[in-house]
Amino acid sequence: MSIRQELLHDLERRQETLRQGGGESRHEKRRAKGLLSARERLEAIFDPHTFQEWGMHVDHSCHDFGMDGKSMPCDGIVTGVGRVQGRPVASFSQDATVGGGALGQRHSKKICDIMDYALEGGMPFVAINDSGGARIQEGVESLSGYGQVFYRNVQLSGCVPQIGVIAGNCAGGAAYSPALMDFLIMTRENANMFICGPQVIKAATGVDCTMEEIGSAAANASISGNVHFVADNDRHALEIVTDLLSYLPPNNVENPPHAPSSEICLDPDESMNEVVPEDPKGTMNMYDVIQRIVDQDRFLEVHREFARNLIVGFARIDGIVVGIIANQPSVKAGTLDIDASDKGARFIRFCNAFNFPILTLVDVPGFLPGVAQEQGGIIRHGAKMLFAYAAATVPKLTVITRKAYGGSYLAMCSRDLKADMVFAWPTAEIAVMGAEGAVNVLYRKELAAADDDEKATLRQTFIDEYRDRFASPYMAASHGMVTDIITPSATRSVISLALRNTLTKSETRPPKKHGLIPL
Repeated sequence: MSIRQELLHDLERRQETLRQGGGESRHEKRRAKGLLSARERLEAIFDPHTFQEWGMHVDHSCHDFGMDGKSMPCDGIVTGVGRVQGRPVASFSQDATVGGGALGQRHSKKICDIMDYALEGGMPFVAINDSGGARIQEGVESLSGYGQVFYRNVQLSGCVPQIGVIAGNCAGGAAYSPALMDFLIMTRENANMFICGPQVIKAATGVDCTMEEIGSAAANASISGNVHFVADNDRHALEIVTDLLSYLPPNNVENPPHAPSSEICLDPDESMNEVVPEDPKGTMNMYDVIQRIVDQDRFLEVHREFARNLIVGFARIDGIVVGIIANQPSVKAGTLDIDASDKGARFIRFCNAFNFPILTLVDVPGFLPGVAQEQGGIIRHGAKMLFAYAAATVPKLTVITRKAYGGSYLAMCSRDLKADMVFAWPTAEIAVMGAEGAVNVLYRKELAAADDDEKATLRQTFIDEYRDRFASPYMAASHGMVTDIITPSATRSVISLALRNTLTKSETRPPKKHGLIPL
């Protein structure tokens, strides 16, 4: 064998050893739980044979950290750049078979290097987290490593999309990097994310709790709102990553991947007229509206399990990519509460940062009343919605389907917050307050003077009068607050045309470092 052949053979041997990570026996134990390896997770995202690995030969022997020279293949993390649906994406995947995937100095440097490249190259960044946390043997060096990663999360924020996958352990300080990203996907089994575990909480507060209550995918998705998508398993999580990436632009100076259809179908959808219940108090399901507006099977809901009284997600309408924010009347009557306000504001700001036109579908009776809401800061949280919409310079279209009362009417992107076009259905009611409450104020004396037998009839008369005089969409349109009143059946075609007519919008704002959103 020649020297050249020996060198090639040695390279192949080293590469194969490094690809094994912590060894086949550890991988087998994980496979028995339904877990993919760090490399298999990357293979599931990237187009075949397009992933170029960075730092494969970083193999920390740990002589300086009291680990008896233990080998750490790739330092417990695989990083690199590849293609997803033909577009470049940077990524890392932590290898829990190597030192539990714990973060140390070189581990963090590999993360920082690939994040820096994502920013410089203007490409999305995907982080697959499966780590036991900081490498204790490296002490303050591991803490410094986390700090450097956090700093880069903030540098990338608003410049390139950041997607985090929680596919194993993600505890303590390690949870803050995913929290700084735009979207989090967590597997239903075999994953947890928390700052303090049950034992620490018990020791510090005396309160007993379970991991399911504080760190599970269910808790993070539906209660705390930390997680945007819950996946059944590793492969499902990575399918969500690729689906999400299909809607996103590579960076903040490019547009989402619009693919406008050559022709717009202007035919009315008569089934939309049946969505609104005859009874004004009846419950409407906003998903029925969304499904009739967007292209078939082209709605990716975000944060589905959290604050379900507000729906947010990405869609395509005649091939144009949009962000949708919609009240859901079947949950809490579609009111805006603390969680819904946070959910909506965050999504609006992402859409604005990455050039998504925003479509807002309105059926909102107000902000949720209650002592807990007031004490919890509904004023501050509701103001986030106002701030986010008012600060957004992307195309903004609004459709008022039914109720739009008081401050919540403004908070759902009214003309006063610079919506480019506002459309209303004939069933819309736009007013300071609902008819029932308004009648009690405006016609209090007349109702008090009426006989008991007459009150019900008289009340209904006043309600009808109030809706005609003060809440009619035609009244709002006469003041220029509504662009046009349309039939529900025309909604899709009207929105499709409006999107094409606003895609070239360019709006500048006064120069400043940044606005001060009421956090």
